[in-house]
Amino acid sequence: MSSPASAQTVGILGLGLIGGSFARAYRTAGWRVLAADTDPDTLAAAQVDTVSGHLDRDTAPTCDLIILAAYPAACLAWLREHADAIGSRPVVIDTAGVKRAVCREAFALAREYAFAFCGAHPMAGAEHAGFAWSRADLFRGAPMVLVPPALDDAARLDLLDRVHTLLAPAGFGSFSVTTPEEHDHVIAYTSQLAHVVSNAYVKSPTAAEHHGFSAGSYRDLTRVAQLSPGMWSELMMDDADELSRELGLIIDALAAYRATLDARDTDGLRELLAEGDRIKRRLDGAGRPKSGR
Repeated sequence: MSSPASAQTVGILGLGLIGGSFARAYRTAGWRVLAADTDPDTLAAAQVDTVSGHLDRDTAPTCDLIILAAYPAACLAWLREHADAIGSRPVVIDTAGVKRAVCREAFALAREYAFAFCGAHPMAGAEHAGFAWSRADLFRGAPMVLVPPALDDAARLDLLDRVHTLLAPAGFGSFSVTTPEEHDHVIAYTSQLAHVVSNAYVKSPTAAEHHGFSAGSYRDLTRVAQLSPGMWSELMMDDADELSRELGLIIDALAAYRATLDARDTDGLRELLAEGDRIKRRLDGAGRPKSGR
């Protein structure tokens, strides 16, 4: 597949849902797309209409942007192997769901080998994984979290401006900037805990009897129970301290509900439910009540 000689070049490690969607978005925008993937069949499929070449030591320095869209350990392994070859032209970002484990080493490698690196986490996804489910508009309107290294103000603003410009073809709707520590603290609650709770919820024997008795509540709570165990176990272990803390909080909260039920304490249960309702309304801006089902 050919690209205009003047086209900018993006290199992508990993052609799953996230990497594949980046590849499609940049190809649609007229960029030259290079890629690397451990599955030759996936790479071959991507080369039909999206990928025009391989991302390797020789081509990495020709990229304007390199997106590491693999599991955290694989992102770091690729970066270690290629750090001395990247050069000053590309900006390198990752898309991993944890940042302390990735950024700690990536920042050090970037300093040692004088290339630009910025942690990144696109807040987008889908129920299905793999290149076959990727699409060019996956990130359109979605938030993007950026995690830059510790730099002086001018250098930091310059890096963030470069990243913002280079990510334009993906169509993100908003950008926020944080630290690796704050990212992992919040994401343990907003993402990892939700996956654990959903995954645990379907382990009730009653789940097998839900057909005909379930509607939106069941669907919403079980949506992320189906997941990639390999990926999520790696992410959760990299953020084990924060996720364990969040699990402790929800276990304590659930124990309080159970205690009121065992004691047949209607007033206590009503107050626990009212407290959660108040918190949710405050978080959402005091929306109107909705009937449950």
